Amino acid sequence: MNWQNEKVLIGGGAGMIGSHMARELLKRGARVTVVDNMSSGSRQNISDIVKDVEFIDADLRVEDNCFKGMLGNKIVFQFAADMGGIGYITKYGAQIMENNTLINLNMLRAAKTCQVENYYFSSSACIYPEYKQTEAEVMPLKESDATPAQPDQFYGWEKLYTEKLAEAFHRDYGMNIKIGRFHNIYGEVYTAFDKYKGKAPCHLIMKAIKHPNPEFSLWGDGKATRSYCYINDCIEAVLRLMDTDFHDPINIGSDRLISVDDLAKIIIGISGKNITPTHDLTKPQGVRGRNADLTLVRKVLKWEPQIDLEAGLANVYQWAEEHLAELEGI
Repeated sequence: MNWQNEKVLIGGGAGMIGSHMARELLKRGARVTVVDNMSSGSRQNISDIVKDVEFIDADLRVEDNCFKGMLGNKIVFQFAADMGGIGYITKYGAQIMENNTLINLNMLRAAKTCQVENYYFSSSACIYPEYKQTEAEVMPLKESDATPAQPDQFYGWEKLYTEKLAEAFHRDYGMNIKIGRFHNIYGEVYTAFDKYKGKAPCHLIMKAIKHPNPEFSLWGDGKATRSYCYINDCIEAVLRLMDTDFHDPINIGSDRLISVDDLAKIIIGISGKNITPTHDLTKPQGVRGRNADLTLVRKVLKWEPQIDLEAGLANVYQWAEEHLAELEGI
């Protein structure tokens, strides 16, 4: 796609993925509108580009706000969500399902009415069934593994429901909707270090930077496995997806499976410190193993991650050190 002068709306554009997408689209010449109520995002995340975008501080759970943001925009990226790391999505079920259902139904209805030409919905690997993720050495999850459904968290059920909602809007109304299932995207952004909503890579980076206070403690026994994808690779995959006629859900992530213990070892190595991790078995750790099968995304998008985990984590670690004063208290 030629993004020059394209009018683009980014729902949740002050969040981690949304802010990076806004920055990249500006580089490509797009005219970007960001809508965010800062419940998961932050003005800090877009402080360097806020003068270059149209920024609307609005709650997308309110339908009128979705229409106001969407008017005149031909392309929509819907990243807005009530979400967080395993601690957050374990604690809150009804709130997450209610908020995200309202946001996504409102956004789809507004996109239909406003005749949006190209719409992206950000789904999650959390939609995959618990019974396929019971072992640390898990088989990579294909897109077809989503059913029979049994996500382990309410957050995953909501994402799976919205995938079907988007599928129905595509089938019944002819809407051009793309769906990416994100697998543990990480990157440089202030809110990724949020004490309550941040996820493992940034939490561990902050613990390493601040060592020995607080203690470098891992949630669970450290044997659970995941795969992690750097934000730059994620953005490239989403933009390629928007340039296709592919409408089924597709994995966006890495297929390098790694334990929490080994993730910690990489971060400790980057820190150059002598750190011995401890384990907190009282904390939630989610499914035992989760990995992405990239067969379909390689075929459809000719894409796979280019930035390895060590390099991506080193980038985030350096960024966090440079912005440590601003990250204090987040």
